[in-house]
Amino acid sequence: MSLLGALLVFMMFVQGANSMIFQLGRNAEERRMLINSTGRKWELTFTTLVTFGGAFFASFPLFYSTSFGGAYWLWMVILFSFVLQAVSYEFQNKLGNLLGVKTFQVFLVINGIVGPLLLGGAVATFFTGSNFIIEKDSITDVIQPVISRWANASNGLDALLNPWNLVFGLAVFFLSRILGILYIMNNINDENLRSRGSVQLVGNTVLFFLFFFLFIIHIMLADGYAVDPNTGVIGTLEGKYLQNLVDMWYLAVVLIIGALLLIYGIRKTIVSKTYIKGIWPAGIGVVLVVLCLLLNVGWNNTVYYPSTADLQSSLTIQNSCSSEFTLRTMAWVSLFIPFVLAYIVYAWYSLDKKKIDKNEIQNGDVY
Repeated sequence: MSLLGALLVFMMFVQGANSMIFQLGRNAEERRMLINSTGRKWELTFTTLVTFGGAFFASFPLFYSTSFGGAYWLWMVILFSFVLQAVSYEFQNKLGNLLGVKTFQVFLVINGIVGPLLLGGAVATFFTGSNFIIEKDSITDVIQPVISRWANASNGLDALLNPWNLVFGLAVFFLSRILGILYIMNNINDENLRSRGSVQLVGNTVLFFLFFFLFIIHIMLADGYAVDPNTGVIGTLEGKYLQNLVDMWYLAVVLIIGALLLIYGIRKTIVSKTYIKGIWPAGIGVVLVVLCLLLNVGWNNTVYYPSTADLQSSLTIQNSCSSEFTLRTMAWVSLFIPFVLAYIVYAWYSLDKKKIDKNEIQNGDVY
């Protein structure tokens, strides 16, 4: 699950690039190049998101019913923005488009902003908590056999009222823009787009590290949520997430390696005018960092979905997992991850054999 989440954050370079369509593309031709570039990969992002949700449903059904069922307004806004993305790619240049090409391009920008921002805010609730209550005895209620419910009528939108969720959401948003710029510079053979991307990379990098470090420092110093493995009682523990990195030092090592790879990819792209492969070290670094953050919040007797309404309703790996049979099945399924990664690499290579340029747009584009 953590690996799928990490891959999803990396694949959101599509949203990051789309959020900058009008900043990078100064004319219709340049915008068409940008949209054709991200249009080759958007299905990979959407498929990863759906797989992430489906795997959570199979392995941790209580989390699925609590978050996706309880916080449905938050998830509906996220999914609606992805629907806008799919419709935009499909119809913006079709005959009979009454809304105009620019309207559908604006839809892509909306998805590029809303998607990463709200997904980042949703992930931040793994650390900050959400307002839900678990009542397993309600399963016997004939009229309404629902064991998890939101404690207020906001159904997830209250997560946006927590400033730290917004801080992490902004960090993910600016990270997606960084990855989007690095991807565009690697995928499109156009000096104007590459030079503008290099300039935009500086500002987005500064903002990303500002919000990211603010959030990391906050969660490392704030009280975390822990579960007693013997009694199952859940409580708060000062510096829990920092202690996790001390106890699981190997995660700290991988996290540092990931951060260095990200910095290397960004720095070399900014410094060197000819280096266009920054998406690879930066992308691998992002996957490693997000992987460690998600494992930090799940392993070592840590509560991965705290409840701010009722602390004992908080979800841990033990109290929210599926049956042993299902978990064994999912364990076998997880062995297919290398094959899935191999498919992504092969599909990526096949789609990118030739860099996008103006000639491709003029002679027959896709979107």
